[in-house]
Amino acid sequence: MTTPERSTPWRGYREIPPRLNIADEALERPVAAGRGDRAAMVWRGGSVSYRELRGRVHGFARGLGELGVSPGDRVLVQMPNSVEFATAFLAAVKLGALPVVVNSLLGVQEVRAILEQTAPKLAVTESSRAQAVRDLREAMGLRSMVCAGEAGVGEVPFESLVHESPEEVATRDTSAHEPAFMVCTSGTTGRPKCIVHAHRWIVALGDLNRYRLPPELGDVVMATGEWSFISALGHNLLFALRNGVACAALSGRATPENVLEHVQELGVTLLHSVATVYRRMLAAEGMEDAYDIHTLRGAHSTGEALREATYREWKARFGCEMYEHYGVSEYQLVVGQGAWHPVKPGSVGVPAPGVGIDIVDDDGRTVADGAVGRTVISTKDPGLFLEYYGDPERTEAVRRNGVYDTGDLAYRDEEGYFFIAGRSDDCFKTRGLFLVPTEVENALQRHPAVAEAVVVPEPDPEIGNRVLGVVVPAEGCDPSAGLAESLRQSLREELAHFKIPYRIEFAEALPKSPVGKILRNEVTAGRFH
Repeated sequence: MTTPERSTPWRGYREIPPRLNIADEALERPVAAGRGDRAAMVWRGGSVSYRELRGRVHGFARGLGELGVSPGDRVLVQMPNSVEFATAFLAAVKLGALPVVVNSLLGVQEVRAILEQTAPKLAVTESSRAQAVRDLREAMGLRSMVCAGEAGVGEVPFESLVHESPEEVATRDTSAHEPAFMVCTSGTTGRPKCIVHAHRWIVALGDLNRYRLPPELGDVVMATGEWSFISALGHNLLFALRNGVACAALSGRATPENVLEHVQELGVTLLHSVATVYRRMLAAEGMEDAYDIHTLRGAHSTGEALREATYREWKARFGCEMYEHYGVSEYQLVVGQGAWHPVKPGSVGVPAPGVGIDIVDDDGRTVADGAVGRTVISTKDPGLFLEYYGDPERTEAVRRNGVYDTGDLAYRDEEGYFFIAGRSDDCFKTRGLFLVPTEVENALQRHPAVAEAVVVPEPDPEIGNRVLGVVVPAEGCDPSAGLAESLRQSLREELAHFKIPYRIEFAEALPKSPVGKILRNEVTAGRFH
């Protein structure tokens, strides 16, 4: 597998030492390097230095040990973004235990499925998000429950484990290749997907983060997603700490107003979010002038296609550069735009040196430039996940013949830039011809009357599938038959006839996942009438 030539990385780039622990890499090393007095985390109303965070982690690690946590034990971490989350995660990793990171808003049945699969010894949560764990604690055999905020009866108050002057706790001597943590999806519609990453991940992916956009001394990095999502866990928390810069924790919902208020108040320099949040910012007139966000030197988008129109409007109105990158929970960041190459709108960038990515056909052969194929990652790449915990069949299904099949389709242009065509199960045939929905969605998005768009198939006995478009109108644009026909006419000027939606429906909003991805399987004809 080859990647486009780029500037030569530094000596030691992505070299994995045999012994490695994420807690040392993200916290002990920065303190040893003289960053102890710098801000490690900032949030509305508070901050903590690297030395102070280190003290909290050592104290909490000692407390976890006193509660019986041993190397290899699983520790459920279900908390919003906070210094408590960072403390609990790093303390567990330091001991050689495995944090099981889950979304803080999951309900009882979703949490139950994850507990059944991972069997954690202990749970760490926060009082306002603790009810699901409280309901399941006895039935699931949780030995202890540590609660930040107002602890209930029989629960261990979080702060009681954080001693002001703790004795230092030695970091467990772990192999770089042994499990370090796992991120879990919910399990209401099947077995949860609990993705296990090794300690080597912090170097393999942390170096990609550092290479793609080199950190600057005064950086303050914030993501709008929960740290239960690996993109936010990496970019916002662990990579920021490893780079010796400040991690900003977003409090509350990721509304455009709240996000920009945080950027203004905390002096955020690098923002990580999803296309949906950026589009919501752009949908509000004058948003770029309502907040002082001069500190922002880069905005990053992932999770779903940004669209060229969104990129160009952001640059025109907000001024700072926007970088798009593509990743999966099993790898975190695969391809990304950054400082070494000009941004090509619509593309997710080029692979960094050494990343084992390719685009192949159904026989595993590299496709020609411009041809759509399956995106795969070499199983030798040190950034790749180890396994789906407790699910060897699922692991084996995606790790075959030396590659991990992401399930995403893509193509590469002659300059090495990657373009994501969508999930393999999102693409479909109509009239016997292969259709990539993102191509039609990009064309719709370029129309000034469109805020968001999604294209899905509607089964048809004669032609296989008909093409259905669902559009969220831009502010001030009223949905009508006339607008629908205007959109279809604009598409006729750009696309082949078989790609034109037979009908366009309008919606006030599209169904989204917690991380902001459009839920295509919930978009059906007639739903939005």
